[in-house]
Amino acid sequence: MAVVSVRVKRELKEEAEKLKINFRDLVERALEEEIWKRKAELLKSKVDLALQAMENLTVEDWVEALREARRER
Repeated sequence: MAVVSVRVKRELKEEAEKLKINFRDLVERALEEEIWKRKAELLKSKVDLALQAMENLTVEDWVEALREARRER
């Protein structure tokens, strides 16, 4: 575990305490969601780049590349 410290407006803290909001669970969930979102965006950009790089490849090119890869094994 790691300790994370953050400053928030006093009113927010007091309101959250009144509503019995579990800060730890809330922060963990928010971080997990943001990490997942950023990883998904990164993956999407990499896939987009790969698709752009393969734009001019034909089915025949793919078939030949697969055959060649199998021969190399």
